[in-house]
Amino acid sequence: MNFGDILDKWERGQSRVSKDNAMETWLENNEVYDKDANADKTFSPSEQRRRLRNSRPDDTLDIHNLTTKEAWLSLDNFFTKARDSGYKKLRVIHGKGNHSQGEAVLGKTVRDFIEKCPFAGESGHEKAPSGGSGATWVLLKD
Repeated sequence: MNFGDILDKWERGQSRVSKDNAMETWLENNEVYDKDANADKTFSPSEQRRRLRNSRPDDTLDIHNLTTKEAWLSLDNFFTKARDSGYKKLRVIHGKGNHSQGEAVLGKTVRDFIEKCPFAGESGHEKAPSGGSGATWVLLKD
């Protein structure tokens, strides 16, 4: 019996179910898929990392138009605040270096920072719609 059938019976006066608890009656008699049912399920560390890599970043920093020194200071403040806030994934938008002579200066600065930051873990470039090689995502260590 679907919910519409329950309401039809109620409207025709053929059901003892009140309109207020019709949904409860239907839920009791039917199996319902709950997308959050696994919310408290414990996943393996590799599954947790995979899920985190595929999740949206908790916060984003755009360092376009900053000097290398300004970018480094911004990254340091950003990562420290993110760690203190309990964030798990960050995005840094640094640009692709289209206006640089040779390698992207800010992209290299971000890579250097991530290598030196004690609580920066796995990182990679975003997918094309989210910035591609002009943006880097970083997972923070616990």
